[in-house]
Amino acid sequence: MDNTALLANAPVGKLMWKYYVPAFIGVIANALYNIIDRIFIGRGVGAAALSGVSATFPMMLIIIAFGMLIGVGSGVLVSIRLGEKKRAEAEKVLGNNLFMVVAISILIIPLLFVTQRYFLSLFGATEQTIGFAMDYFSIIIFGMVFSMSGFSMNNIIRSEGNARIAMISMLMSAGANGVLDWLFIVKFGWGVKGAALATVISMFLLSAWVIAHFVSRRSVVKLALKNIRPNAAISKEVVGIGMAPFAMQISQSVVQALFNKKLVLYGGDYGTGAMGIIISVVSFLLMTVFALNMASQPIIGFAYGAQTYHRVKKALKLAVIWATVISVVSTVLLQLFPVQIVQLFNDESPELLNLSVKGLHFISLSLPIVGFQVINGNYFQSVGKARLSLFLTLLRQVVFLIPLVLILPGFYGVDGIWLSMPISDALSAIVSFTLLVREWKRLSAVPAV
Repeated sequence: MDNTALLANAPVGKLMWKYYVPAFIGVIANALYNIIDRIFIGRGVGAAALSGVSATFPMMLIIIAFGMLIGVGSGVLVSIRLGEKKRAEAEKVLGNNLFMVVAISILIIPLLFVTQRYFLSLFGATEQTIGFAMDYFSIIIFGMVFSMSGFSMNNIIRSEGNARIAMISMLMSAGANGVLDWLFIVKFGWGVKGAALATVISMFLLSAWVIAHFVSRRSVVKLALKNIRPNAAISKEVVGIGMAPFAMQISQSVVQALFNKKLVLYGGDYGTGAMGIIISVVSFLLMTVFALNMASQPIIGFAYGAQTYHRVKKALKLAVIWATVISVVSTVLLQLFPVQIVQLFNDESPELLNLSVKGLHFISLSLPIVGFQVINGNYFQSVGKARLSLFLTLLRQVVFLIPLVLILPGFYGVDGIWLSMPISDALSAIVSFTLLVREWKRLSAVPAV
């Protein structure tokens, strides 16, 4: 049975599991990029270097945002077109994807290079850490085209039903990054520059691999030279669908910058280092939920395009249940073993340890209600309802979180910074749950096909 036949006819539960396992392995491998870099830098270069690299995180999120704008939008569109039995249109989406990546990179790279010192200082780098931040990010910038193309096109591999190949892509790239980090930092002593160079080379390998896939016989949709061109209609749809994850990353960048500034003010130079550790750990655990998004997206998108709404409901229900279980287990782990987790990154600075452990205790409190929100936002993306997905994203990151970060530290200091996240998650969860119930009733009212 080929991939499109599986998406149309295979039992949803078995199909979810078939896609989840490789997606899980792939996203864990992807999460290891940041974690491996921070472990090698924190233990091999020092706490100040770790804080400097952590200050680059908001800038990194901007690069990721553009990759998600194109990759998520294109991936959803490919799934829907395949469900509608329009393979030629899906291949035009793929070609347009590569063109958009190259065009955006040409526009953004010079701008980031010229403005990096200003923004890194704005995002929390201090006189003690700005040198490390500049050394790292000035190299990362030039790998932007590889990062964006690798991520966005690997997302299309997953959307066409080739989850195993998408997993291999991420394992290969993450494995190369780990080996090169050890070689460049430990053996050659290149410090943060070595970490950045390892990441860029790894992303180049990923980009070359995914392009090779789409010109091979393994792919469902083919990359043809004639399709690598701008297509205004497709680009508009891609941007419309991808705007929610794009806005999520941009708003997260703003929030991260705000966190860094507040942490430097209330927690000193090591505040940004603590935030870097916390983001790495929480993101690593949430990647298991993001894997559910990747597993359910082609199923939901294909079924929605084919108007088999009972399969949409089944996939959505399973994703919500699994995400909640994963989130609860993650909370238990973070509450029980915060010291051991933080010491993986740096075991020489008591100040960094204390800040990080307290932050993990507070921030992990909201994880049990985060899981279903992530799935809910992904559902609206997968069926092309970008505005609702965008609304949920901005509600949590902008409407609730930013005011809380600005207000609470004035009353509770560093604790107020950490508390802002679980409070924001609780408020947005109420709205998200209401929209989820409304959508479930709408799907239930449509006659089964």
